[in-house]
Amino acid sequence: MHADISAANVNDHKVLEDVVDGISPVRQPVGRPRKRPAKLHGDKGYDYRACRQALARRGIKARIARKGIESSTRLGRHRYVIERCLEWVTRFRRLVRRYDRKAFHFRGFLRLACAVICYRRAARLNLLNSNNPK
Repeated sequence: MHADISAANVNDHKVLEDVVDGISPVRQPVGRPRKRPAKLHGDKGYDYRACRQALARRGIKARIARKGIESSTRLGRHRYVIERCLEWVTRFRRLVRRYDRKAFHFRGFLRLACAVICYRRAARLNLLNSNNPK
């Protein structure tokens, strides 16, 4: 998982490369760890040649809705996952509005919130799996 921050007036497509490069390898029980995701779903805000080229250089298949051609409703089920994750982060009151003057303080609280979210999900899944033995 990777979470990063930027100013409110910076377009999302300008920080795409930093976010993709920040993803750490996923450890698997067997075999080599994957370095990057196989594909990336994005809305029309990422429909720029530079974004598509940056993803192609990294070997990632771009699934980006094109401006004026495709409807963004086709990405609905994939966008739901992102919107749900953003909603989980907004449950932490300190992250709804940025009160910290220094960006690294805010980034620290953001990463702490992401760690708490992952821990809670893993604990819940572990509890569900222990209650339903096969």
